[in-house]
Amino acid sequence: MAKTTVKIAKKNVFYAQSGGVTAVINASACGVIETARKNKDKIGKVYAGRNGIIGALSEELIDTGKEPARAIAALRHTPSGAFGSCRYKLKGLAENRAEYERLIEVFEAHNIGYFFYNGGGDSADTCLKISQLSKTLGYPIQAIHIPKTVDNDLPITDNCPGFGSVAKYVAVSIREAAFDVASMAKTSTKIFVLEVMGRHAGWIAAAGGLAAENEGDAPQIILFPEVVFNERKFLARVKESVNKYGCCAIVVSEGVRDSKGRFLAESGTRDAFGHVQLGGVALVVAQMIQEKLGYKHHWAVADYLQRAARHIASKTDVEQAYAVGKAAVEMALAGKNAVMPAIKRTSNKPYRWKIVEARLAKVANREKMMPKNYISKDGFHITQRCRGYLQPLIQGEDYPPFKNGLPQYVTLKNVAVKKKLKKSFKV
Repeated sequence: MAKTTVKIAKKNVFYAQSGGVTAVINASACGVIETARKNKDKIGKVYAGRNGIIGALSEELIDTGKEPARAIAALRHTPSGAFGSCRYKLKGLAENRAEYERLIEVFEAHNIGYFFYNGGGDSADTCLKISQLSKTLGYPIQAIHIPKTVDNDLPITDNCPGFGSVAKYVAVSIREAAFDVASMAKTSTKIFVLEVMGRHAGWIAAAGGLAAENEGDAPQIILFPEVVFNERKFLARVKESVNKYGCCAIVVSEGVRDSKGRFLAESGTRDAFGHVQLGGVALVVAQMIQEKLGYKHHWAVADYLQRAARHIASKTDVEQAYAVGKAAVEMALAGKNAVMPAIKRTSNKPYRWKIVEARLAKVANREKMMPKNYISKDGFHITQRCRGYLQPLIQGEDYPPFKNGLPQYVTLKNVAVKKKLKKSFKV
């Protein structure tokens, strides 16, 4: 009598992007999808959530298998989130059990056994909660968090994919703008203020300091969230810079606070995560200088430009973003759960790094602030130690292909998977 073998269906992948996107988050997506395709003997289909975790809740899944290899490869040099991102934080199981039961329903319906969530601290928390579903609700899910945040504030990992490219953009931008200001300072503008992202941690603002390689180079002043803003000391430093160099270029983090703990640029509204909405601190600072010192000024808000600038991405950043996506799949295949592929620096000169495993319990809902010894004693610039940390992260160029003078990026077809559940879920 011939033996019969039962063929067990390979588990499918659910990948989603979360929070503010970056110039290299799609490189991580590329790493996930290409690695999964190379392991098709172990992994079934790779689905992507349309607009992050919302795609799972609403059963709006994208079949990445409908995309040719060349389109997936092009993700490596395409900015923003190819599948759509979201700002949506799952509540605790006790607070909203219906959300988790819905996720299980969708995962079961589509035979999903691997969950990859590509995002920052809140995403790590979401990923950790989902990893606990297998025990609480009885459905096996391997949840791997893929690090991404321009804020560079995730713990364990040496740095976060997405940060290196923003750092490069900010350093280049303040250097170029400062050349403009210096050329006009005698008879016109003497002050230029560049506002960058960074709610609690000043990593991005610090990156602007890389432009100041020699005495007098811009930026002459950096304002960090970690340093309480002192108007008197600040204005004195601005005046000193103008007297000494003829002008003053300033990088200010959106999260700068006064002595009472209030944001200098608090708008009074909050985002989906409950965070205070910020923006406009450059204008506040520039007007302060105008009113108190009388210097003509210009200011700019880097905003989306800093995190979308794939045309000047750091090669190191691109390589690391791809590597964590690839490692996430490899960790899942090794049976790992509730972990994150983290970057470990093994050497500064020459710069070397490798991927290590970090437990999500030590990552979720934790912020890595800038060390005190990264900020100069006067609180207005970076130290050599900080420069040594930052410098390798902006190294190398990885230009996208250009045509007719413009970068060529890919837009995926994003073919929807047929829904299997009768009930819809309102998000």
